[in-house]
Amino acid sequence: MQENVLEVRHVNGFYKEQSVQNGIRRLFGRQGQRVQVLHDISFSIGKGEVVGLVGESGCGKTTLSKAILGFLKDQEGEICHQTKHPQMVFQDPYSALNPVKKIGWIMEEPLKNHTKLDGPARRKKVLQMLQNVGLEAEMADRYPRQLSGGQRQRVSIGTALMLEPGLVIADEPVSALDVTIQAQIMELFQELQ
Repeated sequence: MQENVLEVRHVNGFYKEQSVQNGIRRLFGRQGQRVQVLHDISFSIGKGEVVGLVGESGCGKTTLSKAILGFLKDQEGEICHQTKHPQMVFQDPYSALNPVKKIGWIMEEPLKNHTKLDGPARRKKVLQMLQNVGLEAEMADRYPRQLSGGQRQRVSIGTALMLEPGLVIADEPVSALDVTIQAQIMELFQELQ
């Protein structure tokens, strides 16, 4: 029997409706109504399995991702993942990367926070991951603004994989890229799987 890395049972997700007056969001005043975005969602994902979630814009795909990772404040139901550090690859790699830090620093940060590796061991792991995602070691000394969109997305993927998670959620990871780069990133995901 296949081991599940994620089980989602009867999940409902809610947001507070924003008060908007004359096209301007009100900062003060009464809170908006509670709006249900996710409706009784249940599924499981087995180890090594790849699942695609398809739906029109605004249907709740990103909200479900946030719920799975514990970022959604108002939710009901049960979410169990059998991994210590589930990770997410965001849609826009530029806004997901700290613009004032070099790529090596960004990729090393999860290792600083969640492992006991010393500096040289962390650096070695960063350089290996850069190679794994198809980037040169010299990229570690560059800033996000010095990379192309495809290179930034590769860095985002590499950063998500630094802790060897059992679950990676990719929120439209190729939508901001041109068609040729989209194909390369999808091939990279396949290779990394």
